[in-house]
Amino acid sequence: MTFEPAFRRVLLKLSGEALMGDLDYGTDPGRVRAVATQIAAVHAHGIEIAIVVGAGNIYRGLKGAAAGMDRATADYMGMMATVLNALTMQDALEKQDVKTRVQSAITISEVAEPYIRRRAIRHLEKGRVVIFAAGTGNPFFTTDTAAALRAVEIHAEAILMAKNGVEGVLTGDPRKDADATLIREISHMDALRRGLRVMDYTALTLCAENEMPLYVFNMNDERNIERIVSGEQVGTVVVTRDE
Repeated sequence: MTFEPAFRRVLLKLSGEALMGDLDYGTDPGRVRAVATQIAAVHAHGIEIAIVVGAGNIYRGLKGAAAGMDRATADYMGMMATVLNALTMQDALEKQDVKTRVQSAITISEVAEPYIRRRAIRHLEKGRVVIFAAGTGNPFFTTDTAAALRAVEIHAEAILMAKNGVEGVLTGDPRKDADATLIREISHMDALRRGLRVMDYTALTLCAENEMPLYVFNMNDERNIERIVSGEQVGTVVVTRDE
């Protein structure tokens, strides 16, 4: 792989479903290895990469237990699940000889550093991949919001939103609308007005306010991260425009 990177520092948002493969819930080791291989290949070219992981793959299996539970308690369970995914990704990346650090927004010092913004930036400058776990550390906020917040805090140049089997942002839900088509470019505010679920509304607003571009792409294509960081148009790009 030879290219002039379009970005020097990016934040990759990995949904839990991106680690699930074809399973109903849980983690597919083969899928995790494939994702780690993609990240390692791009990181090898000097691109600084931070990662925020979701927990949909684990939380699907907890839905029954969480039914009727207090929302804050359920959200804390989800945060703990993201720590499991972060440790899984750390192990897979280190098997690819990529130095990593996990930083958690909730205190879990035996397995992760506390989230400290300046330390995270220093790790990136030293060539380490930083994995942010436990969302924002607060209930009622999603890992999408955590991704937007961390990207702004560490001065990332873009957020890469990895989807499981979805090419990008579509005009409608393909499960309900057979005519749904891929949108190549859209503004943050237009996506909000149209109710397109690029990411949750809090996160999308934060990205709009800070002019943070989003690249929404299919993680199943093993060259998509490479294509995006080389400046190629892949999936959907969400940008800030003068409205």
